[in-house]
Amino acid sequence: MAYEAENVSPTSQAEESDPDALLSPPPDARPEPGLNGKPVRWYDADRTESYTRIAPFQEGHDTSVEFFYKPITLTALGFGLAALSYVAMTQDVLEEGRDKRRVGAYAAVVSFLMFSMIQFRDGPFIRPHPAFWRAILGINLLYELALVFLLFQDLNSARRMMTLLDPSLNRPLPEKSYAENCELTPHNIWDAIDIFCLAHALGWFGKAMILRDYWFCWILSIAFEFAEYSLQHQLANFAECWWDHWILDVLVCNWLGTYLEIHAFQPYEWRGLRQTRGLRSKARRVLSQFSPHDWTAFKWEGTASFLHYLIVVLLLAVFLAAELNPFYLKSLLWMEPDHPIVILRLAGVFLCALPAVRELYLYINNPRKAKRMGQHVWLLLATILTELMVITKWSKGQFTEPFPLYVRWAWMIGGILLVLYPAIRFGLPSVRKYVGKQKQKRRGKGKGKKAQ
Repeated sequence: MAYEAENVSPTSQAEESDPDALLSPPPDARPEPGLNGKPVRWYDADRTESYTRIAPFQEGHDTSVEFFYKPITLTALGFGLAALSYVAMTQDVLEEGRDKRRVGAYAAVVSFLMFSMIQFRDGPFIRPHPAFWRAILGINLLYELALVFLLFQDLNSARRMMTLLDPSLNRPLPEKSYAENCELTPHNIWDAIDIFCLAHALGWFGKAMILRDYWFCWILSIAFEFAEYSLQHQLANFAECWWDHWILDVLVCNWLGTYLEIHAFQPYEWRGLRQTRGLRSKARRVLSQFSPHDWTAFKWEGTASFLHYLIVVLLLAVFLAAELNPFYLKSLLWMEPDHPIVILRLAGVFLCALPAVRELYLYINNPRKAKRMGQHVWLLLATILTELMVITKWSKGQFTEPFPLYVRWAWMIGGILLVLYPAIRFGLPSVRKYVGKQKQKRRGKGKGKKAQ
């Protein structure tokens, strides 16, 4: 079964139409499934087309607020240069002769993000505005460049550099274990409930918003708990009581966040600001600009074909890496879990993953439109892998305790099952089909010789 999109609102436009049709789609346009009655596969796309002729991922403008989609690049350039001139050449911000390196760094970051908002390619989302998602892409690029820079530094130098952002850093922190009193009593459960439980539920609300698949979220939730089991010999805060793993985390926090997100977004139709009457209705319409324009449910059919299975496994691995990386980074750089840098990293990856997974789904599901992998998914994948390289380099000599034997056996068995399932599910039928074709060819050749 091919990937399919469900629950698309009436305002969604046909994804397989040409770029000109996106500007004025027919009123009853509906995307036709497949290509000439056949399922569309990833290799059906014409990837030899020139880069300049590739249509962007943006699905269309938000016509209800057309004023905000008019080009203002030169106006933005004028305002930006005026602001830079004021900050750099007046005495109001900092007196001349004082250290302005921090202000200069901030100005460089803002200038880069301003360029990103104006000149980067559009992504798949149009709410609250395509420029917002271009800025998110710019933030992701800045974070990736910072990781590349840190990759060439040793751990002690990186810790000292972090004091430029927060002078209170570069101090060893004790690791907290959550597996000290594991008796299943109401008192112990109540003591384990804190602000991080709410953060846990909100986090899974965001992950469900990214994946948009109920069962995929369940698989990821269970896989993360097993990952904590296998890595608790390295990080003490991975050690939790069994009921903390499976009751508080999986059955309460994870399920609650996933359930609320799955049932929060339903098909709806937008009205323009001019079509709303009354101050309250107009205020509600302005606030709704920060919610999705329409909603598409994902179907990650991991058992439909080998390609689907491979995509699901790789996406699961990347998600687990993105979840585990901040635990190692904060431990290596001596940061508390509630440090603003840790929270900003989590929020940034969430915002970057929203368009990235949408682009990945479109790349696999609709190759005639998405002729290349999207910029968001490409950059986010590079960011997660760069984080892994930084952690691998800095971990030398930090985590000296070897992997327990049961962990190595568990990973080995899991790897064998990941390879064995597609071999049985997809490999054996393909072999049988190939052998059957070869037998038919031999029979056809034999009948031809007899006829002669």
